[in-house]
Amino acid sequence: MRFREPPGSVKYWHMTRDEALALLREYTKSESLLKHAFAVEAAMRGYAGRFGENVETWGITGLIHDFDYERWPQPPEHTRQGARILRERGVDEEIVGAILSHADWNWEQYPMDRPLRKTLFAVDELCGFITAVAYVRPEKLEGMSPSSVLKKMKHKAFAAAVSREDIERGAQLLGLPLSEHIQNAIAAMHGVAKELGLASSQVR
Repeated sequence: MRFREPPGSVKYWHMTRDEALALLREYTKSESLLKHAFAVEAAMRGYAGRFGENVETWGITGLIHDFDYERWPQPPEHTRQGARILRERGVDEEIVGAILSHADWNWEQYPMDRPLRKTLFAVDELCGFITAVAYVRPEKLEGMSPSSVLKKMKHKAFAAAVSREDIERGAQLLGLPLSEHIQNAIAAMHGVAKELGLASSQVR
């Protein structure tokens, strides 16, 4: 980890992507969970670029946001066990707080009051839903439009575990029309389509 000491603050460590990926793979073996991590990472990096934020910090936050889920899937252990591990390793509190804030059981202490926190919440469920839509399309992510996603959102039985309310709230938190938010996530995920197994060439 790179050691940094900003003026007027306590010393902390900045996690690199290689370290974040190693941590993710240490605790996560499920291929679907790994792909979800890569999708959220891509969406976070995309929004960081749009908002003029630190792309690496935002990407790492997305990459490891659920790293503890496979081992501790039940609330409130999920996110809190992860936060404990990250703090023991001296990871930036900015990242830890964002990971805690994407779960509603932590909102009292970690409200979605910062851009990083709002964006992680906004892309988490959406990336999962876009993945589900891509799986049932012959072209996968290729040529996917927001209208395809919005149409599927109306069918409550499709990807029923994904909260439509959270997806809509996420767009509101970012101050974006839902269709634009969906398009931004699709575009970001398209950049890592091969890693997600969602490239059109992979289904031929």
